[in-house]
Amino acid sequence: MAGYKETPRQKMIGMMYLVLTALLALNVSKQIMDAFLVVNESMETTNENFSKKLDNTYSKFKIQYQLNPNKVGPYWDKAQQAHMLSDKFANYIDSIKYVIIMRTDKLATLDEAKKLNLRNVKRQDNYDTPTRFFIGSSEDGSAGEARILKEKIENYKKQMLELVDPKFRATIKMGMDTQGPFYDAVGNKQNWEMHNFYRTILAATVTILNKIKAEVYNAEFDVVNNLYSSIDALNFKFDKIQAKVIPRSSYIFLGDEYQAEILVGAYDTKQNPDVRYALGADTLTPGHYRNATPLEGSNGLVVLKLGGSSEGLKKYAGIIKVVSPLGDTMSFHFKDEFIVARPAITISPTKMNVFYIGVDNPVEISVPGGPERIIPSISTGSIRQEGKDWIVSNLNAAGAREAVISVNAVFSGKTKNMGSYKFRLKTLPDPLIKIAGKNEGFISKSLLLASPMLLPEMPAGFDFDLRYSVTSFVFSTSSASGEGNDVKVQGNRLTPEILKTINNARKGQRIWFDDVYVKGPDGTRKVNTSLSLKLN
Repeated sequence: MAGYKETPRQKMIGMMYLVLTALLALNVSKQIMDAFLVVNESMETTNENFSKKLDNTYSKFKIQYQLNPNKVGPYWDKAQQAHMLSDKFANYIDSIKYVIIMRTDKLATLDEAKKLNLRNVKRQDNYDTPTRFFIGSSEDGSAGEARILKEKIENYKKQMLELVDPKFRATIKMGMDTQGPFYDAVGNKQNWEMHNFYRTILAATVTILNKIKAEVYNAEFDVVNNLYSSIDALNFKFDKIQAKVIPRSSYIFLGDEYQAEILVGAYDTKQNPDVRYALGADTLTPGHYRNATPLEGSNGLVVLKLGGSSEGLKKYAGIIKVVSPLGDTMSFHFKDEFIVARPAITISPTKMNVFYIGVDNPVEISVPGGPERIIPSISTGSIRQEGKDWIVSNLNAAGAREAVISVNAVFSGKTKNMGSYKFRLKTLPDPLIKIAGKNEGFISKSLLLASPMLLPEMPAGFDFDLRYSVTSFVFSTSSASGEGNDVKVQGNRLTPEILKTINNARKGQRIWFDDVYVKGPDGTRKVNTSLSLKLN
């Protein structure tokens, strides 16, 4: 490829290369070493800028491919091949660069070499190790890595030129000359391997490799731009430009961020696109296009309107068809989703947020926005779902004084924390103990004898449907002489002896029921109140 017209950038690279080669013939002073480091940093910066410039070119190329994949496809495929070849070759150059740094500076791993700046390399002026690596035991470099690098350069140039139309290949500036002629400092002819890597210090070797990498990027840029110029005739022509706001989400929660893409959209007012969509779909296949819902448009724009008839996450997908400048019908897929939720109100009873220990506590949990799933957790005890409700249970009386329910919800496959709510823990209130419907005041003998059982009832206003039974109690009364008479009873029924005592009691005599034990969902426990009645 000798004899092509060089760009100013390539002339600059070549000039730096000649200066470096001349410096190799001199004693390596600190000033010269610093010069190598400066040139190498300049090359690294150039490579970074070239990489960004290439990314921008590929981005523009991809847009054209998306607009017209049938026409642009062959050029886009070749551009991808060019990128693959260049990326593979650039990675190879980096790999041998890190290997020679590791070996010369005697590092333990390749990762250390990758993280080490050339300025921090201890043996920058060493040429023995680089020479052994690149030249090997041969006199012409054929036994070292330099010969492999040369063959890869020539193969890379050949493959890249094959991607370009033959009539344009002469205009591609490949660089990376491996044919020469090359001469040493005293004018003796050399091959490419010896000229670049024989007795070359590490700092110069790294700089040369970065120079080759820069020429790789330059070649890739020329080839890709040649391919891109071949599709310019396929560009769409638009006559209307308008600002558009595209929200990332049409429903956000308190504390979240609203995000939207604000861009300028161009369209052709003289062409109304053919648009169809399907609800509840992630994609609309061409086979289902005819059965999808069509949309009417005017002046090049189509407006989609969907009613919020039910709650939850709503999806839709569709296809928009437009005619290209070449007369081809081109199809573009689109999809989006939105959330439909009821107007909601939350009222928190600040003095009633209580869970009772020892029983199942039903609690209602709802999240606006129609999540796919609700995932609650509790700081103590356990929580499970029964139907539409959630049940909190296994609360420990000896544990914490409060329980915190935290709720996560899943929207579009992503889990989001929805917050937490704190509940106080309380033991269950004692049931009221009654006999014959009485728990205080006067009671007739006949009523007692007719209903001789102690029955527990929960206090008025307690909403839990809990059932208790009396397991034991102590019956007491006093005789006319004032002597006490205590009888311990198992179960809830008055014994025949107690019934006889009541039947023989005088009017106005008082009876007591103490040490009452009950059994319920929270286990067996003693009731803290006594039952006192007077016979009439």
